[in-house]
Amino acid sequence: MKYRNSEFQPDIVPGRAKQEGDIRDRWSWVEPSVWTERMLAALEKGVKGNKWFSLIDKVYSMENLQASARAVIRNKGSAGADHQTVEMFATRISANLLSLQRKIKDDTWKPGKIRRVWIPKPGRGRKMRPLGIPTIRDRVVQTALRNVIEPIFENEFAEHSYGFRPGRGCKDALRRVDQLLKAGYGWVVDADIAGYFDSISHDKLMLMIEEKIADGRVLKLVRQYLEQEIMETAGSWTPERGTPQGAIISPLLSNIFLDPLDKLMAKRGYEMVRYADDFVVLCKSEEEAQKALREIAEWINTRELSLHPDKTGIIDTSRPGGFNFLGYYFYNNKRRPSRKSRDKLRDTLRMKTRRSNGNSLEYIIIDVNITLKGWFNYFQHSNKWSLLDIDRWVRMRLRSILRKRAGLKGRGRGRDHQRWTNDFFAQAGLFSMMAAWTKASQSVKR
Repeated sequence: MKYRNSEFQPDIVPGRAKQEGDIRDRWSWVEPSVWTERMLAALEKGVKGNKWFSLIDKVYSMENLQASARAVIRNKGSAGADHQTVEMFATRISANLLSLQRKIKDDTWKPGKIRRVWIPKPGRGRKMRPLGIPTIRDRVVQTALRNVIEPIFENEFAEHSYGFRPGRGCKDALRRVDQLLKAGYGWVVDADIAGYFDSISHDKLMLMIEEKIADGRVLKLVRQYLEQEIMETAGSWTPERGTPQGAIISPLLSNIFLDPLDKLMAKRGYEMVRYADDFVVLCKSEEEAQKALREIAEWINTRELSLHPDKTGIIDTSRPGGFNFLGYYFYNNKRRPSRKSRDKLRDTLRMKTRRSNGNSLEYIIIDVNITLKGWFNYFQHSNKWSLLDIDRWVRMRLRSILRKRAGLKGRGRGRDHQRWTNDFFAQAGLFSMMAAWTKASQSVKR
């Protein structure tokens, strides 16, 4: 990679072997073929003008493209608008990557169309949301692009941003909310940006990216993916705003766009916790919460976005009621799975426990356990009674299957509790959330 003399100087690399190793440890998630230890040292020290030049060769380097292809193949996924599957791409991977490299290098690469499908919203009945599916080639190029530019922005993202960031996740955000509530931050600004991913201004986003990246060809590639044509059954069109949900580059771009809001809230002393476009601000008084909401609304308006009027408000957690955040419902310094989370779980389990299910009880329980264990892993910090309710409901579904097989009609009830006891299902291997919760609680007490 070529550097301008004013941008990168060897003397800014701190220390030698041990310190360089420490840098690699801090940035263990980056693609090593792209981000060398010298580049990481420059990233931490800061480059002149805070702008990076000559990055396109890192995007089309064969090592980066190969690593990106491996990630895309590992993640599998559906075919895009060109109908090429992951398996088809992998069978000719060398030729495909050489073709991608040549086109990006020659500046002749053009993204394919995004195939848009509609999928049900979790726990929302018949409501649907759009999902964009890029072609396999575009997923590889987007991954290679992200490998290059993500560390530049990640290096300066705010501490209270948790969504789609390396080494961070939902549980970290939930833990922070729990800490603040217990520390007396009982007034909560619960904000919802209406149609966020579809409303991002391309021009404003590009200006923010240009503050750190000066390579015109990389900027052109980002712009191409923002303006990527979308194909649907009714036809195709080029979006004027937004980043398509489902595109590999979209989570990073969405974080870049909201980073100034993160910085503004931190500068003004607010305790904000954000996961992608879902965020709350925890305050110690109603006046502080009202002020925070006004300042958020003002910033949102300047970015050509809007707050959802029915989903944005201020909650006093000392009174009945609470707020939803990342699948949990917080109330009275406690938390339980939100109604949407419970509805989503039940929708999944209904498909696995239909009375017409012809599989053996053993197989059904194994299948059900996969869902229950994954769900408990996320919601194990809930009020135990909400988990007990799920246990009861699952056993009812299984009793209904056994009842039908015994020639009886209707759902499991009454004497079915004596025919097929709770111990019967425990001995059959059914995962119990209540038992798992009790075990986890005892481990914490020790």
